Amino acid sequence: MSNHYSAANLRFPGDDARLDFTDLYLFASPDDPGRTVLIIDLNPYTTGMSAMPPFLMKREFHPDGVYRINIDTDGDAQADAAFTFVFSELKDGGQTGSVYFATGAEARSPGPAGELIITGTPVGFDAAAEPITLGDVRLFIGVRSDPFFADADGSFHGFQWTGQDAFADRNVLTIALEVPNGMLSADPAIGVWVTVGVRRDGAIVQVDRGGHPTINPFVNPNNVKNEYNLRQPVDDVANYLELWSGFLEQNGGYSPEEAKSAALIVLPDILRYDRGEPAAYPNGRAITDDAFSARFAWMSNGKIGAQGLEPHKDLQPAFPFLGVPNRYPGVDEGS
Repeated sequence: MSNHYSAANLRFPGDDARLDFTDLYLFASPDDPGRTVLIIDLNPYTTGMSAMPPFLMKREFHPDGVYRINIDTDGDAQADAAFTFVFSELKDGGQTGSVYFATGAEARSPGPAGELIITGTPVGFDAAAEPITLGDVRLFIGVRSDPFFADADGSFHGFQWTGQDAFADRNVLTIALEVPNGMLSADPAIGVWVTVGVRRDGAIVQVDRGGHPTINPFVNPNNVKNEYNLRQPVDDVANYLELWSGFLEQNGGYSPEEAKSAALIVLPDILRYDRGEPAAYPNGRAITDDAFSARFAWMSNGKIGAQGLEPHKDLQPAFPFLGVPNRYPGVDEGS
């Protein structure tokens, strides 16, 4: 999985799928290289790995959730800009979302801060949902087909690839933004990561975070996963360089120096993107990138070969690029 089931014991952060961040995509708009696309996926409520059937999973954003895209513009592993998304309660089958944009110190506030740039926009729960444009910002919020592709069975059985994509007909909640490059940074090099918090007892508690795909589920030991989700990237090198270097030495046969260099590719856990170069993981991440194979090649020092799967065929040529929601006979209304 990417960051699907990213808490300990293959559970959801905060024991709620709506708070589970799965994937971050970061690439130039195919229509305008002067604009950047940022996509985050959440809530793997029908991933095929879950014991819960689709009709028991909640499909909306958590009304007490605080979902954030953090942007580091100067390489210090702290947010210099941030988009924060909050949502209403689900009412009569509908939900709305609002977007805040903060810069400077406000970008590091745990709650919604800065300018309210979009308010009360409907969440799209079906194939008819369309993006909105407000000023220079394009936004889509709603259910889409999960673009992540992975031979999950093969990864759990000695990397004997089966050719089966566990995510081929699954859905996620998607937040997709397209913004002018200058809104993020004048410098083409940026770093991006996602945090998910939830309001509890008058405070906002961070329960999930990540920048690189497939890190917490596969790299951190079980007793570290939940603590990892609570922390910030600025502390990652101090907390995890030794742990992850040791993991790479043991599992990949790296020398100590090679292991340290390899670990620093993903430490701190911020997805770096030089917009002067094409997006291809780990320089940003396109929705067609085979991140699953890339992670295991990194873990094994190239000994584990590619899984042999292709990107999903339902990807769209236009924003928000992800396919329309998959339908489930007997589950979706009207099916």
